[in-house]
Amino acid sequence: MGRVLTSNGYVLDESPRRLGALSVVPDEERADLPRLRERLRRDGYLFLTGLLDPEVVLGFRQYYFGLTGAVIDRASYRKVLFDQIVPGPEYGAFCAQPAIKGWFEWFLGGEPFLHKRKIIRQIAPGEDGIGTATQAHYDLVYLREGSDQVLSAWIPLGDCPVARGGLAYLEGSHHRVLEEEAAELLKRPAASMTADLPGLADEYDARWLVTDYAAGDVVIHTAHTIHAALDNVSEGIRLSTDIRYQRSDEAIDGRWQNHWHDQDWL
Repeated sequence: MGRVLTSNGYVLDESPRRLGALSVVPDEERADLPRLRERLRRDGYLFLTGLLDPEVVLGFRQYYFGLTGAVIDRASYRKVLFDQIVPGPEYGAFCAQPAIKGWFEWFLGGEPFLHKRKIIRQIAPGEDGIGTATQAHYDLVYLREGSDQVLSAWIPLGDCPVARGGLAYLEGSHHRVLEEEAAELLKRPAASMTADLPGLADEYDARWLVTDYAAGDVVIHTAHTIHAALDNVSEGIRLSTDIRYQRSDEAIDGRWQNHWHDQDWL
């Protein structure tokens, strides 16, 4: 992979017992609904390469940087992000484009519901230290007031090689989380688990799974799958969005029905 991989400054153990590669859904399974659902149950995620048109993804990236590229201070950036981009029709259309919404309708077997709280993350090269990269967590701790069958879609907005700080998944973690949730051992206020990815891998005796993402790729993961972001040790900006869909006839967490702001305390 070329460079030492870190997350919030913690150096990942890159031995084969602690680091592996995400498994791509093979072409022969892409249209096989029962096999896809079984794969999601087994793995906790679906890595769908090329689900979106790369030109659409890059077009949104260009729109984003067209608004933020000239900003010279954080206050101005925040104003553009939270006042223009997040509530804007361009972002809404991107997140509900047929290639995404249609896929969820097919996979869920019912009318899909997109949570209004949708997140965009921008990480520049060299940004590290505790609190920079997304710490290890599973989404249910933030979505307790709705269905636990909500699914997240993580979408790199442009190519995102491993060194650029893409998402990493803790292999098989959802099985243990499901067991501990059922035993009510993990009921807690919304909080990340830890910034110490190598320590968590040792605790779970599991591998962090990573890959080089390309524009157009999407990863779908369950609300019980532990994931985190790597630090950006590349020379390019990492831009991504994470959004959440569920069936519209299941319980919906009302706290997620406002536009995202980094001061919304969720």
